[in-house]
Amino acid sequence: MRSEVLNAAAKRNLFFSPDALEMVLSNSNPMTFTNTLLATLSESSMFIGKKDIMDFIAGDSTISPERKPIAPKNKRHSDISIVAGTDVTGDSTCEGKINDFAGYFKNRFFALKKMIEKRRDFGASVSISKALTLGRETQIIGIIYEKKETKNGHMTISLEDESGICTVLVSKDSPCSKEMFVNDEVIGVSGKPSSRGDLFIADKIFRPDVPMNRSWVPSDSVSSVAFLSDIHVGSSTFLDKEWDRMIDWLKKKSYDMDLDYLVLPGDVVDGIGIFPGQEDELSIKDIYDQYEKLGEYVKEIPDHIKIVMQPGNHDAVRLAEPQPALNEIFTKGFDSNVILAGNPVNIEIEGRTILSYHGKSIDDWVASVQQLNYDDPISVMREMLTRRHLSPMYGGKTAMAPEKKDYLVVEKVPDIFVSGHVHGAGKMDYRGIKIINASAWQDQTEYQRAHNFNPNPAIMPVVHLGTGITRMMDFTK
Repeated sequence: MRSEVLNAAAKRNLFFSPDALEMVLSNSNPMTFTNTLLATLSESSMFIGKKDIMDFIAGDSTISPERKPIAPKNKRHSDISIVAGTDVTGDSTCEGKINDFAGYFKNRFFALKKMIEKRRDFGASVSISKALTLGRETQIIGIIYEKKETKNGHMTISLEDESGICTVLVSKDSPCSKEMFVNDEVIGVSGKPSSRGDLFIADKIFRPDVPMNRSWVPSDSVSSVAFLSDIHVGSSTFLDKEWDRMIDWLKKKSYDMDLDYLVLPGDVVDGIGIFPGQEDELSIKDIYDQYEKLGEYVKEIPDHIKIVMQPGNHDAVRLAEPQPALNEIFTKGFDSNVILAGNPVNIEIEGRTILSYHGKSIDDWVASVQQLNYDDPISVMREMLTRRHLSPMYGGKTAMAPEKKDYLVVEKVPDIFVSGHVHGAGKMDYRGIKIINASAWQDQTEYQRAHNFNPNPAIMPVVHLGTGITRMMDFTK
């Protein structure tokens, strides 16, 4: 009954406080009570508290969105943690040797191979070396080493596994020709070898992907999580007014709407020497001062909100991904409600898994795939989920650290996948996953203007952890 009540409210874009929900559920006929209650609400209402329910029972049929509870709510303890094994902080062991790279790609290959073989429509595979000796249909899995287009319009893919390498022919007349291939991704191929011996003719392509039957299952959580990416404190184009407007909104609204969690997916400061001529666009030219100012901004966020802060390519950590959390020499002045984490990382919040990644690899996706562009980062993020890897292309604009484990493999399917980096704002539902690009708090810079890059700043996505309803809160006006 709890989920039915929550769903009925969600359809009206309304949220119950914990106390209000318990009062509704204690009624002898909760759904009838709920439907009657919802029918009386003001169109501008958003949050329903215990006092509102009491007023409704007493006969005050119009609930004011501005009414404040007389007594503070007894909020439950926060339920948030960093998922073990998803944060490289403190566990980095790579030295950049040849063996490190070999181990890194083997870890990626076998992790993604296992996902492909778990697909109901794929099953077991045979090694490439064995497949080439068989004169029948079979299935192979490999990592793409190189792709080329022939003079006749066909495509050839050099596919490699632990046993060897072969050339996969994707005919221009095959449905597979519409597939989008990127170097270093792991794919499964069904087909058969040609009489030539080293050529495998593809009939169908398989990727790890997210199971098709997944959906967002409503829970009894009443909390929400918000996302603030690319704050860029220290930039002369930092949006002070919009930031203050957002903080004021949090102070007035977050407690009553149970907005209890905040994730900051990187580029929290503008950094130093990130791009040519950046010093001319800085209002704070010392990196320590930038983080000190960030600490002051973060202290303005209401204390009941738990904050997860990650680095990005502008922050004072190594550029190579995965990135460790910010060092305490920069964050010693931060409040205790700030949890420092690496990039990427999985965060568990009230039963929901959030995959948070700054998104630097979007640069490589856009550069490598003609169909993708900066104006639509959500589509890029969907391709990451399809391949279950955040940055498969090696040797591009995104530096990679060859750890023993590939932290950019999406091992667990998340409920929410968030990134930033490109200063866009957007959302999409993909097989039960809320995909979110979390905007920025920096206006267009001269560098961006020169590269025809148009940001969409000062928008804060807010996701209700129970219903999954996502709001894009616009603080530009």
